[in-house]
Amino acid sequence: MLRPENRANPYPYYRAARELGPLVPTPLGAHLVTGHDDCMTVLSDPRWGHGYSEGISPIRPGVAAEDIPGSFIRMDPPDHTRLRGLVSKAFTPREVARLRPLVERTAERAVARALAAAEFDLVADLAVVVPITVICELLGAPIEDHPRFDAWVRALARGLDPDPLLSADELHGRETAAAAFSDYFRGLVTKRRARPGPDLISRLAAIDDAGDRLTETELLDICVLLLFGGYETTVHMTGNMVLALSRHPDQLNLLRERPDLVPAAVDELLRFDPPVQFTNRVALQERRLAGQVFVRGEAVVILVAGANRDPRVFPDPDRLDLTRFAGPGPAPRHLAFGLGTHFCLGAQLARLELEIVLATLLRHAPGFTVLDPEPSYRETLTIRGLRSLRVRLNGARTWG
Repeated sequence: MLRPENRANPYPYYRAARELGPLVPTPLGAHLVTGHDDCMTVLSDPRWGHGYSEGISPIRPGVAAEDIPGSFIRMDPPDHTRLRGLVSKAFTPREVARLRPLVERTAERAVARALAAAEFDLVADLAVVVPITVICELLGAPIEDHPRFDAWVRALARGLDPDPLLSADELHGRETAAAAFSDYFRGLVTKRRARPGPDLISRLAAIDDAGDRLTETELLDICVLLLFGGYETTVHMTGNMVLALSRHPDQLNLLRERPDLVPAAVDELLRFDPPVQFTNRVALQERRLAGQVFVRGEAVVILVAGANRDPRVFPDPDRLDLTRFAGPGPAPRHLAFGLGTHFCLGAQLARLELEIVLATLLRHAPGFTVLDPEPSYRETLTIRGLRSLRVRLNGARTWG
């Protein structure tokens, strides 16, 4: 299932795993959780955590929480609760709505450049441009620094995969990227403390919430996490979204006829081919799941992308249906943004970006052709995304 040759279409293997049963043992020692309801059970139960602070994670044995880049996302309560509470103020509906004009301007400019070129790489020229512009603006990181940290983001993305699957060079690359990111943000924090601005780094550096201040390590980790999380997954979801629509012309035509379906379409596309394929949890105390007892320190792999195609929850799950999440009785919740304690902090911002990118493409370039019938994928497993996607825009409408 995790072999490179399966990366282009892992879903038949996820289906085969689900047909083996609700829990499937793996050579890594962790069990795959294959069904939607069982995945929801684990994700919503805080007694399933990461276990780094207690030194019981078999996914990264011997690795402490503070050694995991952006470790706030890898923490368990109460530390996770405290840090998430401090950061979440930047991602309220009101704060996200404030970013809409920036997202719209950025998407319009990127699509205009693509129209001028006629043929372009959707990943590099659109999917990357929108989220990196927005997250740099939000944080207060200069957008011109993007080439400096693009390689660091890729190294961290590969480093999310279970350690037993990584080479020594990849493990070293994760450490090197984390150190480089910390040094980069340490410099920015120093500048913002000297000259505060309206950006998030300035606000985080000045936090004094009932006497609770962020340590330097916590602040740097949060900056790394927000830039990585606000960038990498949205890039890949944009590529997956456009590729899926190109392969389902009936649904693309429906969306052209009914642009009001864009929000529901984004949900269906997230269900159909999410960028995050799986995540891990460790039993922090004895738990029972699908009739099996897991003792403290035993791990499970939550097969998010497989659960999103569970036929017991989503009828005809391998069919892309852009109306699935529309209307008065939409489909049950997909798990692309997780659930529970670690539900994606930036989910609202990601939805906004994806909706605006999709709507902008449809409005100005209603016809497009994917020139790579079998595009290649990154080597990462946890986050699945395209290296590139060559696209030709057809029948583009007059700008403005």
